[in-house]
Amino acid sequence: MGIFKKFRRNISYLIKKLFKKGRTRIGIYGPPNAGKTTLANRILMDWTNGEETFGETSHIPHETRRAMRKEGIAICVNGGVVELDIVDTPGLATKIDFHDFMKQGLKEEEAKKRAKEATEGVIEAIKWLEDLDGVLLVMDSTEDPFTQVNVVVIGNMEARNLPLLVVANKIDLSSASPQRIATAFPQHPMVAISALEGENLDEMYEAIAERFG
Repeated sequence: MGIFKKFRRNISYLIKKLFKKGRTRIGIYGPPNAGKTTLANRILMDWTNGEETFGETSHIPHETRRAMRKEGIAICVNGGVVELDIVDTPGLATKIDFHDFMKQGLKEEEAKKRAKEATEGVIEAIKWLEDLDGVLLVMDSTEDPFTQVNVVVIGNMEARNLPLLVVANKIDLSSASPQRIATAFPQHPMVAISALEGENLDEMYEAIAERFG
């Protein structure tokens, strides 16, 4: 990135922070199957009438292939209110191969269509970074966090000066090790949760209020 472009982004971010009014816009990012949409749906269930969802979830990667946005979600924490616009983004990946979807049972035509849409989704997710105030970066705490995707994503967000909260998901599973994530990326705050089972969400909402409120 050129020095001028980086300087312009930093100034834009500072202006937004100084004169920001109303809602904070955060994006939910992470690799496929980390539980991003499960978390997004959980937040809606906790803080809205529970009739809406961001989307369907699936064991097949890249179920979410378009960014979905919900506005005006009010989260009440410690007597205060944080009002958020939330964008649930497609899973980030450095390689998307339709053969991998065929191994999951999809027919070739459907697998190719899914791979094309998933690739377009990655591009859309990256574009959204230009219009966010912060990011929830969701990682699967049962997996090794030292992946190319995680390192690239965090580096990209650091270059943009985007406030970041790492969410170590799936702590309900016996193989979970959120400490590995904390050790891998000690420069960013982390909260360990299970979006599926609703574990430790109060701590996550407090962290969101502290980080983005």
